[in-house]
Amino acid sequence: MSDFAERPRLERWLPLGDRADCCEPDPLIRARALTLRYGAELAFEDVTLDVHRGCVTALVGPSGCGKTSFLGCINRLVDLTPSARVSGGLALGEVDLLAPGLDVTALRRRVGMVFQRPNPFPLSIRRNLDLPLREHGMRSRSERADVAEQALRDVGLWDEVCDRLDSPAMALSGGQQQRLCIARALALDPEVLLMDEPCSALDPLAGEIIEDLIARLRGRVTLLIVTHNLAQARRVADWAALFWRQGEAGQLIEFGAVQQIFDAPEQELTAAYVRGRRG
Repeated sequence: MSDFAERPRLERWLPLGDRADCCEPDPLIRARALTLRYGAELAFEDVTLDVHRGCVTALVGPSGCGKTSFLGCINRLVDLTPSARVSGGLALGEVDLLAPGLDVTALRRRVGMVFQRPNPFPLSIRRNLDLPLREHGMRSRSERADVAEQALRDVGLWDEVCDRLDSPAMALSGGQQQRLCIARALALDPEVLLMDEPCSALDPLAGEIIEDLIARLRGRVTLLIVTHNLAQARRVADWAALFWRQGEAGQLIEFGAVQQIFDAPEQELTAAYVRGRRG
């Protein structure tokens, strides 16, 4: 039996406090002088950044400055690109994420990923949740069904789909598909959830539902979100990091509490970007 099947599951929907209650500095992910190259091209270089436990951290900045690539280092998706070379330090708790012998399958259970465009499996709604649970060692059909139901309830989707679980997931609306993808990630009880522009392909109402879900996950999961929507970053995040392309590589320009980044940035470039004068 896998260690996933033996792990105690998190209690769902504990009462959560406000941002100050949940999001005191407590580094869970630590990047130190992290640099990523694709062949001879630098995606980003020399990024030193702490992602705090239980908080929502937004990565903002123009396209092409390494934000999505930074996410790909955390769950080792960059491994799928043969030319990718990562140097520096990157840790999740006490785990060295750059270690050559790292169990990447186990890592991706701990670090879930939600992409810009919804990507449900071309299967039924039920099987979208059942399949990853089986792959990660949950043998009991009844337990898988219970976990799937709870995950769908967590994202507010259960009442909308409970009478059609065997219908194709691809028949859902875009917003429903994105919530299904989030439920699929949450079903594995990740410690970290990476979200790459999770609302950009959705209509405003569906995006608002996703933002509300992000807020409710605060304190239960550590969330790292790439967004080009500065208003969204200000609404949902506790911490914010501005990435920018300087010369040939993306760089981290400034990191801090979201209120400080938007109201009292230390760097002129940050001030120009959040006030709409750059980017």
